[in-house]
Amino acid sequence: MNKTKTAMTALLTTALLVSTGAVAQSAALSDGQIRIGVITDMSGVYSELAGQGAVKAVQMAAEDFMAANPAYRGKVTVVSADHQNKADIASNKATEMIDRQGVDMITDLVGSASALAVSEIGRQRRIPVIAVGPGTSALTNEKCNKYTFHYAYDNYMLANGTGAAVTKRGGKTWFMIYPNYAFGQDLNRQMTAAVQENGGKLIAPSEATPFPNTDFSSYLLKAQALKPKIFGTMQAGADLVNVVKQYNEFGLKKQGIGLGIGLLFETDVTALGQDAFAGAIATVPWFWNMDALSRAWSARFEKAFGKKPTWEQAGNYSATMQYLNAVVRAKSDNGDAVVKALEGFHFSDFFARNASIRPQDHRVLLDVYTVQVKAKVDAKEPGDYFKRTSIIPADKAFTPLSDSKCKMQ
Repeated sequence: MNKTKTAMTALLTTALLVSTGAVAQSAALSDGQIRIGVITDMSGVYSELAGQGAVKAVQMAAEDFMAANPAYRGKVTVVSADHQNKADIASNKATEMIDRQGVDMITDLVGSASALAVSEIGRQRRIPVIAVGPGTSALTNEKCNKYTFHYAYDNYMLANGTGAAVTKRGGKTWFMIYPNYAFGQDLNRQMTAAVQENGGKLIAPSEATPFPNTDFSSYLLKAQALKPKIFGTMQAGADLVNVVKQYNEFGLKKQGIGLGIGLLFETDVTALGQDAFAGAIATVPWFWNMDALSRAWSARFEKAFGKKPTWEQAGNYSATMQYLNAVVRAKSDNGDAVVKALEGFHFSDFFARNASIRPQDHRVLLDVYTVQVKAKVDAKEPGDYFKRTSIIPADKAFTPLSDSKCKMQ
């Protein structure tokens, strides 16, 4: 083993032991087990960025936790379900997991409508829900509740990172499109506000697109006619890939119309190649090669899953580990006890830096990053997609409490 690999392994091991408190005694578990449910998109537009990779990340966290805590060995299990990007299915799966499988916590929940539905089930059943995949800020605002925590990112973070950065760089006029469901509606509202607050404007009202969708030609033709500085797309996953593919096919970049991306994952860049996204600015909570600690965890994930992780998948590992740590601190897997152990907790791991869990609304605060997509010629290795352009500190990245509509209950 070379010195670099040894150093990275040591960094990861140290972080894991600090994170888990490796000498913990076993908590009083309701049925002798801690059961974690992963509800995600296994077959639709978000399956590449979340899906089986999110499940694998949660399983890795459970295995690492048990390895570091002998008293819990064999006591953490993971179950999963496909919500098919339908809120009613997500709600039914959550109910089934809790009632029939004895699940103690539910995580991932990519897709805002699904997350909001499961959040309500968690409130009713007093089961912690840690939402990693959804973007809607409603989870910690008007739709907040005592049992729901929002991890990794949200639409306020995306808009006030990317919208502000692009506008300040000269993108003063925008035309935006957004997927017509909870995530897209919320991100469009947040992005519009961020653009306007930084001296920009929309030269035409934003337009809602069907979800999911494959043909964005009419919206691109309208952008060509309007000639904004920035064509803003609030789509995600396979929908975003289709938008960007058609944006390039229609030649908007050559016509001087820049691309403003609300939500970008590594898998989107992989799907089309770096040059299709080159120069685009995005805001992310993490990326796989941002430092030695991130690389070390990512190498383990790639060995286990066969692909490099997205930041959504990495966030699921971190969220699961923080939940399990809270069970140790609470000495119980009782929902109310775990919620109390999570509230106000400060931590830093390979994914979440300078992180804390705000007790007033359960927003997980962490440092986030604005990045620019590199051209392929500038990549130093496969998957080297992002150049970090700035750090947004945890206390500046998310909705300030003074603007919160959360009434915790």
